[in-house]
Amino acid sequence: SRLYKQSICVSGTHGKTTTTSMITTALELAGRDPSAVIGGKLPLIGGYGKAGKGDDIVIEACEFSETFLKLTPYLSVVLNIDNDHLDYYGSMGELKFAFKRFALMTQFMIFANADDKNTMDVMYTLDRRVRTFGIDNDGDYQAINVQEYKPGFFEFDLKEWSKVTGHIRLAVPGRHNIYNALAMCAVCRFVGLTVEQCAAAAASFKGAGRRFEVYGECNGAVVVDDYAHHPTELRATLTTARELGYKRLIAVHQPFTYSRTKMLFNDFVDVLKIPDITVITPIMGSREPNDPSITSAMLAAKIPGSVLVNSLEEAADWVKKNAREGDLVITLGCGDIYKASKMMVADDNNK
Repeated sequence: SRLYKQSICVSGTHGKTTTTSMITTALELAGRDPSAVIGGKLPLIGGYGKAGKGDDIVIEACEFSETFLKLTPYLSVVLNIDNDHLDYYGSMGELKFAFKRFALMTQFMIFANADDKNTMDVMYTLDRRVRTFGIDNDGDYQAINVQEYKPGFFEFDLKEWSKVTGHIRLAVPGRHNIYNALAMCAVCRFVGLTVEQCAAAAASFKGAGRRFEVYGECNGAVVVDDYAHHPTELRATLTTARELGYKRLIAVHQPFTYSRTKMLFNDFVDVLKIPDITVITPIMGSREPNDPSITSAMLAAKIPGSVLVNSLEEAADWVKKNAREGDLVITLGCGDIYKASKMMVADDNNK
């Protein structure tokens, strides 16, 4: 990020990969040949990043273990600040302080979500240039006349300061993606793109890898995979899935890390009641040692009608036996739960 005239660093607890992908898409389609480092696969560039010849680099700036404090942002985005990675930070206050330090490192302009209280708590303490975007609050860039043009998919008029400048139609589902698109518009307008170029990017961006990614079918049911692993992300993804109008919503969730599952236990229970059926796999400990004081069985015991399985293979087998036409099956988690989706679809493709 130090080597580019214009490093655009996208931070936030949720939405980083999608927003980084949207900004990269806009710059790429506008002929700017940006460089990019993305936490998900972007089909347009055929990978997780690229080395372009332009002046721009777009970087997904992750807050885990203060990684984003090693970057040198010229422009930065703060999408939201939520209660994640508290196993590392210890408190919301410390997490906010890390985002404040990230914002203070920004050389020129910060773009912040006016609708996110935690983000604005940080912005109010800064003596830096800040531009805001939002839906409910009157940001510098605001989505107005928000409408669903088909179930789960949104469009809106873009208002810049007091003037409507264009119309944005999203090709990815979910109301939460309006914020990601607003951040893209705010940044891209600032670096010289037209509203039409922003609209073209929004219309052509069909999603990054593992972000509501359609894998195929199993017994006629549509199988989708998503990276959501925090209760806020799960709620956004499952609410979007509900709006798409399938007969039944079956979620297959792989909890990720013992500390997060334990700390946000009640939030996980609430959100995993949204699907018609929730299948729960063992907790993936990842970087953490096994903690027998928290288990998937504890989650399942609190979620009516849930199905507890012992492996990804078992989860896939359950879906193969029980999914039917008209269902939407969605695998959820940031571990290797996507492998279960592949198993469901592979067998169906081989019939």
